[in-house]
Formats: sequence, C-alpha cells, structure tokens
Amino acid sequence: MKPPTFAAIALTLGAMAAFIAARSMSVTQTSGSKVIIVEQPIEAGKAIKADQIKSINWPGSAVPHDASTRTTDVVGRIARVSMIPGEPVLPGKLAPKTSTGGLSSIISEGKRAITVRVNEVIAVAGFALPGSYVDVLVSGKDANNQAFSRIVLSRIKVLAVAQETTADPDKPKVVNAVTLELSPIASEKLDLARNIGVLSLVLRNELDTSEINSAGVRLSDIVNSQPSRATTSSPAAKAAPSRQSRGPEAIRGSSR
Repeated sequence: MKPPTFAAIALTLGAMAAFIAARSMSVTQTSGSKVIIVEQPIEAGKAIKADQIKSINWPGSAVPHDASTRTTDVVGRIARVSMIPGEPVLPGKLAPKTSTGGLSSIISEGKRAITVRVNEVIAVAGFALPGSYVDVLVSGKDANNQAFSRIVLSRIKVLAVAQETTADPDKPKVVNAVTLELSPIASEKLDLARNIGVLSLVLRNELDTSEINSAGVRLSDIVNSQPSRATTSSPAAKAAPSRQSRGPEAIRGSSR
C-alpha cells in the first residue's frame, strides 16, 4: 500500500474519531437530569406556586446535590428563604411538608424568634432588613448606679421587620418592631437586657462572621478620654523666663 493511501486512511479515521467524541460530549451535555429552578421571585414564609417554578434539563455532570426534580414535590411547599429566578430549588430552602407558612416556617432548627420594639434610630433608620445581621447594644446603669453601654449579642439575624419577612433593600422602611432569630440562651439575655436598659441595633456586614466579646464602656471611659484642660499658671511662673539647663558651669574670675 502506497504512503498516500496510509495518509488518507489515517485522516479518515481521525475525522471519524473526532466526530464520535463530539457527538458523545453533546449527548452528555444534553442528557442531564431534570431540575426544578425558580422562574418568579419566591418570598420566605410563603407557599410556592406552580407559576413560580419550572423544570429544565440540567447537564448531568453539574446537577446540584439533592436538587428537586419534580414540580409536584415543590408546589405548595413553604419557602424557608427567599429565592430569585434561576436558582435551583434545594431541600434546605424548603420548610417541612407539615409547615403551614408564616414566620414559624422560616425559623432555623433550634432557634427562637423574639420581637423587640424599636424606633427610627434604634432600627438603623430602616436599613435593618429581613436577612441582615446586627449586633445588639444595651445601655443603662449598673448596681452602683454607674452608666454603661455594652454589646450583649453579636451577629444576630433579622427575621422580620414589622410583619414583613421580605423587604426591598433599595427602599428602607422605618418600623416600630424588629424580630430577631436567637438561641434559647440568647433570647433570655435579650429579654433581661431590654428590662434593664435601652436597646440599640448595630448593622454589620453580612459576610462578617466574627464574634464580639466586649467588656463595654462606662461613663469614666468617655470622660477620661477627653483632653485635660490646660491649668492656669501663676503670675510668678508667667514672669519667670524659661531657660534650658546647660549643665554645670565653671567660673574663673569674672568670666564663666
């Protein structure tokens, strides 16, 4: 067999192999599993409607773990968190099947919800929205009748403002009540704190996970941190000229 014949056969086999590989990759990419994704925004604490979701063909190599695959498994379930169009519906985002909706459906397991009254200043001028995180300050007087202020709770999730579990971040709303998600022990601390002083909320970055363990400040910390007043010098001190010390001097006759 002549060399050109070998070359032609090799080229033909290479082309066939490339075609088969491309066809295989195309089949793999289009033969994924059905996945339920969000089509219309879903609010936390609300039942999911049929027109808010849809089924799409997800590539098999990238199917999210435990993603819902049937619309019948999702429609009517209570959303534990807010969801936006395009994201897959995962079990962790859904409340138990027996949930009836409302605030109780979005509380994390082992947590409690407690509502505190606030004003415009305490509620960070309306920027403390559902889903944001805050620190809780209490200011009052201790057993010695000394004023103090201290962070008593750190990185607390806001569940609702007034009766709303969702809010538009571009339109802050001033409310008179904020509901926080706390552990049972933290709930006790908050309940005691609001009975001994005035509460304030400190808005923090949602990506900041650091815990605050502050000893707090007292009136003396504020007063003593101010610059001390200049003392008034005596007339004698004003009259006496200042002279830098140059060390001991030797005197010989009439000259130094």
